[in-house]
Amino acid sequence: MALKKGPYHGKILGILTGGGDTPALNASVEAIKSRAASLGFTVYGIRKGWKGLLGDGDIVDLTNQPYDGVYGGTAIKSSRTNPFSGKDTSRIEQIISNIRKYKIDVLVTIGGDDTNGAAKRLYEQEGIPVIGFPKTIDNDLKTRTIHNYNGELIESVLCPGFPSAAKNTAELVLRLHTTAESHSRIIVVEIMGRDAGWLTGASIMGDAHMCLIPEVPITKEKKAQFFEKVRELYEKSKKKYLIIAVAEGVRWYNEQTDKCDVVYASSETDEYGHPRFGGIGGVVASEISRKLGIDARAQILGYLSRSGNCRNYDRRLVSVLADKVVDLLVREDYGKMPVLSYHCWYQELDVNKTGTLDMGNIGNQSLPLEYYLPDEFQFSEKYYDFLSYFIDKPKQIVFEHNFPQVRV
Repeated sequence: MALKKGPYHGKILGILTGGGDTPALNASVEAIKSRAASLGFTVYGIRKGWKGLLGDGDIVDLTNQPYDGVYGGTAIKSSRTNPFSGKDTSRIEQIISNIRKYKIDVLVTIGGDDTNGAAKRLYEQEGIPVIGFPKTIDNDLKTRTIHNYNGELIESVLCPGFPSAAKNTAELVLRLHTTAESHSRIIVVEIMGRDAGWLTGASIMGDAHMCLIPEVPITKEKKAQFFEKVRELYEKSKKKYLIIAVAEGVRWYNEQTDKCDVVYASSETDEYGHPRFGGIGGVVASEISRKLGIDARAQILGYLSRSGNCRNYDRRLVSVLADKVVDLLVREDYGKMPVLSYHCWYQELDVNKTGTLDMGNIGNQSLPLEYYLPDEFQFSEKYYDFLSYFIDKPKQIVFEHNFPQVRV
């Protein structure tokens, strides 16, 4: 008996992943691919983001191929190619030409504000049917996800990729305690986060003692307060060590320039105009050593936070968002992005907890200040509650000791 063909038999759906990688990208591709194929779509993977629609195109057929959604990153590759880059005005023509040549009926773009913003422009200006899909480890892509904290409703964010990266960050920060303790040292951990401190906040699940975020610039006055707090916590510390988490995009006061600015790893920018940050951890550690006379070292977590397998919460999250993609496909409701409407536990994640946003209203969202205590340089109990939905605090093995000192 022949299998019944799906209602979209003969239609082609293309999927691309743009921007930085996350542990949940392959999981997102797998979830969307499997649902689209069950509807009858032939599913193409567009390699290297928007770059795969330039030139002759770089397209692969995913329809009947096995796909590992646990493996992190993206098997169809990614890039920061900008279709609307002023350097090459022919890009839009190439993209439109390839969409027609490969007979792609619907395009699903998995990415952040840059990738999905470009997709929205294609939809509005060229009439290309697009559906956005959220991703970012920075968790700063507006999703209007409501966090209910003891009856207080906070407009928060939850993007695929962030739960896995947050879990990685907590575990990595926790491991640093033993080496900091061994040397009575302060370790300044630099964590990804260009404009938002969401991921830096995950370090509190790894027992970071202090945190600095981009939303609170460290001005001249704030800097003096920070050093005083570092001294106070270090002296109170029984084992004489501290872990300080710092977002890469922290604005730090520079005495030589009399300005409060970020630290750049490179003056070069990507095609969306973003410079590469990096080095703030070393700056902060150096100034702690010089001003306070306490041994301080820097550690950059960098890509470690965003690498590795997709965690369980992310797997479930992309699954329910892919269910919403099916709804959008069936209703031909293009120019939209599925989002999680309410924070909920793993067992509660289902399509009824999702909604959609017009891709033109996505934008970026900073960390709500309800989640941070600027005078303490630490995150609030509300942020602990936010994280607890998808992170179990890593188990810390504590070596308690009080050796009697030998005196002669």
